[in-house]
Amino acid sequence: MQAFLVDKYHKNAPLRLADVPEPTLGEDEVLVRIHAAGVNVLDAKLRDGEFKPILPYKLPLILGHDMAGTVVKVGPKATRYKVGDEVFARVDDFRIGTFAETIAVRETSLAAKPKTLTMEEAASVPLVALTAWQALVEIAGLRAGQRVFIQAGSGGVGTIAIQMAKHIGAYVATTASAANADWLKALGADLVIDYKTQDFETALRDYDVVLHSQDAKVLEKSLNVLRPGGRLVSITGPATPTFAAQIKAPWFLKPVFWALSRGTYKKARQRNVSFDFLFMTANGTQLQQITALIDAGHIRPIIDHVYPFSETNAAIAHVESGRAKGKVVIKVR
Repeated sequence: MQAFLVDKYHKNAPLRLADVPEPTLGEDEVLVRIHAAGVNVLDAKLRDGEFKPILPYKLPLILGHDMAGTVVKVGPKATRYKVGDEVFARVDDFRIGTFAETIAVRETSLAAKPKTLTMEEAASVPLVALTAWQALVEIAGLRAGQRVFIQAGSGGVGTIAIQMAKHIGAYVATTASAANADWLKALGADLVIDYKTQDFETALRDYDVVLHSQDAKVLEKSLNVLRPGGRLVSITGPATPTFAAQIKAPWFLKPVFWALSRGTYKKARQRNVSFDFLFMTANGTQLQQITALIDAGHIRPIIDHVYPFSETNAAIAHVESGRAKGKVVIKVR
């Protein structure tokens, strides 16, 4: 099969297209012929080597975390899916590789593809929708009537998180350019703050939840918009000792994570709010619940551009530019 590989960690280095063996199928795995793959900032960061200390992949590495496709083979202990089923997934860490023609995926990480979506639309969903679900539902416990601030509303996570929060019944504020304000309000945002001309720290007060996706300076400002007892969930760091335990990091890295996050924890305590770092994980059960929301019309994926498989490097560059509205997808088949 053909796949796009990282041979050596290097910033902005193009992936190499190569012929590689088809993946070996584990007993609890499903072999999927990939029709489309989502592209994420995480893919670029892995290529650049930013996660090398905490996700020590063996090179060469096939990149890609999101996919939609058709089941072509099942392992002897995989019983939920049969050959011909249409599925999608955010594949597990250390089992990534969706920039390829086939992939072996743990059955527990798969979900049936939403009936109302194309393969390209379905491939755009898993990582960003699971991120929104795990941040807003699982960690923050967002409820109807609460107020949530979702940063970078026009991005892949933002567009899904806005719709999810609105379906829950929350009041939703977000940041974006003025040109995207009406579009984001149509998705469900109640308040759109123009990040070029307005300061969200002065515009927002007493919010219950913040979904943070920006830098450390924005994180500190975001703590100030929460009510006492409010919760900030960050998907961009700093990494925490809880995360170290989640990924089973070596013992010598745990003090590093504590040092990275200690200042944020202190500032959160001073403001009587909570701070959590989320590095989302594959979860087929949660993805099936998201599928139900999609097929019921409560959430729809937003796709900026679909690239052919041969232009995978261009797709990654588009994501890195920060100009995509919604998700970028690769059409493999």
